[in-house]
Amino acid sequence: MAERLNGKRILITGAAQGIGFAMAEAFSREGAHLFLVDLDRVLLQQAAQRLRERGATLGFMAGDIADPLAMRAAVQQADREIGMLNALVNNAGVNVFAEPLRTTDEEWQRCFDINLKGAWNCCKAVLPGLIDQGGGVILNIASTHAFTIIPHTFPYPLAKHALLGLTKSLGLEYAGKNIRVNALAPGYVATQKVIDYWNSFEDPMAAKAETMRLHPGGRIATPEEIALAAVFMISDECPFMNATCLTIDGGLSVQQHPA
Repeated sequence: MAERLNGKRILITGAAQGIGFAMAEAFSREGAHLFLVDLDRVLLQQAAQRLRERGATLGFMAGDIADPLAMRAAVQQADREIGMLNALVNNAGVNVFAEPLRTTDEEWQRCFDINLKGAWNCCKAVLPGLIDQGGGVILNIASTHAFTIIPHTFPYPLAKHALLGLTKSLGLEYAGKNIRVNALAPGYVATQKVIDYWNSFEDPMAAKAETMRLHPGGRIATPEEIALAAVFMISDECPFMNATCLTIDGGLSVQQHPA
């Protein structure tokens, strides 16, 4: 059976853990060459070593996606180490949850610098090469926060709503250049960020149980399940899928009230 991502050279941000690392594993199994970017240098080095031990072909660079010069340097290094990129996954993000009037200017700036500006910095760095090659794929990892609102999670949903706008705008702008730009919207996923969220409550086990109860199937996604959807969206199996968003949340966002 042919590898589904053979010939893909993919830059993944936030690749050292969670969904990013799961995507790196899945992409590598399907024949892709990878370039990993993460802010945490130690975790990134450990992730790269684990992937290489499993046969992955990759390069990596520690860097801040909020810095456009750093992302331009990352793309240049990727082009040298694994070949000119033809796909980008904007996965890096940060949870910034507050009540609106209690949100500090620093929290607001951090939320948008990473969740929106960071994605744009990476797109801007990658797009010229995609245009020169005659096409490519950009996948933005959004969230169900991109089209639903949970009280007290301000301003995170604003940034994720805007990320969908960026996805649609770039998808239409560069469709004629054979560049597809889509988004993937996970709900709750069993990552360290979700565990940290549960641990922020007085009773973490009760918070976890409440999260599970919200879902029709009584559980949340694994990072590997999100990665499987990302493989499809990066592959050539959906060539007419553009400027849209695929939701992977087990039906969470469909029901009006939990069961």
